[in-house]
Order: sequence, then C-alpha cells, then structure tokens
Amino acid sequence: MTLDLLPAGQSARIVAVDWNVLVDEEARRLRALGIDNGARVKVSHRGVFGGADPIALAVGRMTVAVRRAHAAAMEVEIL
Repeated sequence: MTLDLLPAGQSARIVAVDWNVLVDEEARRLRALGIDNGARVKVSHRGVFGGADPIALAVGRMTVAVRRAHAAAMEVEIL
C-alpha cells in the first residue's frame, strides 16, 4: 500500500521510497524531516479541496505536510 492510500488515524512504517519520481530538492527535504525507510508515520488529516492535498503526517512529535504525489511514492506497511 502507498502512503497516499493510508486511512486517516492509521499508523504505518515506510518500507520503500521511489526517490526517482521526486525532484532532488524535494527528496532531500523529506529525508531531512525524517521521512525515509523505516520511519513510523501516521496520517493526521487530509486537505479538503481538490484531491485531498496536502496530507498531514505525524512523524515522531512533528506534523509534516506532504503532497499527495510524494505520498504516492512511498510504500508502507500498516502497524
């Protein structure tokens, strides 16, 4: 399952990221925020307009907003 399909409130672990579909700057920013293989994430909520963008993720004690396209590049396993 990809992160963009994870239901709100559900916790998961990132198991793979297709970094090739992301721009290098975006990939560096996501890694700097702790969004990488092995990270535990939880979808806090989704945007309400036009495709539910952005997606708010809880990563540790932070809340990070990611684009749906970025979340679609991340494979997760439900915890």
